[in-house]
Amino acid sequence: MGEVNIELQIEELVLHGFAQKDRGRIQRAMEQELTRLLTEQGVPASLSQSREIQQLQGGSFNVRAGMGVEAIGCQVAQAIYGGMG
Repeated sequence: MGEVNIELQIEELVLHGFAQKDRGRIQRAMEQELTRLLTEQGVPASLSQSREIQQLQGGSFNVRAGMGVEAIGCQVAQAIYGGMG
């Protein structure tokens, strides 16, 4: 199978209860994890054709006390990736 190009644009990500100063780190961790998931696990079949998704519900995830923002970003990415399937 040939190389697949994906353009993923997230216009708005709503995360309640996180400090303003942590947003950039959460975003970077989320981007890295989404890249890893798409590279290692592939593009979900639902996205095999060119299309635009107006809204994607990623669901919820649990944050433990003391969890680093990078781990939170990874959980956000996993929820988004799961919502794509």
